[in-house]
Amino acid sequence: MKTTTLKKLPLLLLFSVIFTSFTAVSQVGGWKPDLVEDANKALEEMIEKQPKLQSYKDKAYGYAVFPKVTKGAIGIGGAGGKGVVFKGSTPMGQSSLSQATIGFQLGGQQYKEVIFFENKAAYDRFTNEKVKFDGQASAVAITEGASVDVNWKDGMAIFTQTSGGLMFEASIGGQHFSFKPKE
Repeated sequence: MKTTTLKKLPLLLLFSVIFTSFTAVSQVGGWKPDLVEDANKALEEMIEKQPKLQSYKDKAYGYAVFPKVTKGAIGIGGAGGKGVVFKGSTPMGQSSLSQATIGFQLGGQQYKEVIFFENKAAYDRFTNEKVKFDGQASAVAITEGASVDVNWKDGMAIFTQTSGGLMFEASIGGQHFSFKPKE
């Protein structure tokens, strides 16, 4: 009986990731003040772990924070999460992140992601839903003691911090974002 349950675990994981991705995209409607609080807390935690991020925040025209992105994969993977887009430090709207990947990958994890916008042009591209990160875009993973010096690419700098889980991955894919202004 335990063997049957273990065999079904990968399928359950895959379906939960796909469901999470689709629901993250569909739940952007309606302003959620709790999400702003979660985003601010997530960014504070990321800065606490890597203080150099404060300089990116200080220099940025704006930023998007995704406090909880859930990712899972068995060969084919997906991720999804909701976040808040800020101009300066003012929340301007909500965003959803969806990701699809294919390759050698197995597992599940949750992570935080922040995208800093160097200038108004980068911010406008993001809020006009003109940003899709492909396999060439790379986020800098925040770990204790590691350098996070990164050059702006197309006016953006991306950072992630793992919250939990375990993921083995050698895959390609991309992230897509949607934006809904605060009403």
